[in-house]
Amino acid sequence: MIEVKNLSKSFGQKQVLDNVSCVLGSGQMNLIIGTSGSGKTVFLKCMVGLMDLDHGEILYDGQDFIHMNDKEKKELRTQIGMLFQGSALFDSLTVEQNVMFPLDMFTKQTLSEKLKRVNEVLDRVNLKDSNRKYPAELSGGMKKRVALARAIVLNPKYLFCDEPNSGLDPQTSLVIDKLITEITKEYNITTIMNTHDMNTVMESGDNIVYLYQGSKRWEGNKEDIIFSEDEKLNQFIFASEFLQDAKRMRMRG
Repeated sequence: MIEVKNLSKSFGQKQVLDNVSCVLGSGQMNLIIGTSGSGKTVFLKCMVGLMDLDHGEILYDGQDFIHMNDKEKKELRTQIGMLFQGSALFDSLTVEQNVMFPLDMFTKQTLSEKLKRVNEVLDRVNLKDSNRKYPAELSGGMKKRVALARAIVLNPKYLFCDEPNSGLDPQTSLVIDKLITEITKEYNITTIMNTHDMNTVMESGDNIVYLYQGSKRWEGNKEDIIFSEDEKLNQFIFASEFLQDAKRMRMRG
């Protein structure tokens, strides 16, 4: 579980995040949604220490992240997996080498131990026997699965995903969503995902935080969001005619 209390961040005179508070539960898909410029990416970066916040608290299972020393932060980061928007694979490394990279950095395991773990996670994301391929040989969906394997190779307690479905077709997006959801529940991970994908929101939103102009405007789950009376949230969620029809059907049901 991660608790965020009164998180604020400014760049000069521009207030990007304004007293955002929320609780992000373990074994849940915690989705951060909002229009471009609402503060989603800055929120994630503050949570993992890539940006300093102006004030507020971030508690990882009760541990105060902001006031940790360098050694404590390094230890915590071994428990954090990151799935980046563009996959962020190393083009010059094979799939096996990409997935092994965190093990090389943060463990003292033998090569055989690392290979065993790499093969376990590749099998978990349905990429068995892809070890020797390079990123240029992979489809967009396969790259995301390699990136997910790398993100979970250290058995993280916390998984951060920044627009994991960006650039993927709808069918592949569903595959990635299903994998992340399954892994989240299987290993009781606290997963935090920035997304614009409304399929993800409706299918995977155990806990949804809606940011609007840097403030938390709404919080709930995928069932609650259908019945929201917040005008700005409805404009964001039900922008398409299809989703408007879906809402009307659920309201009648």
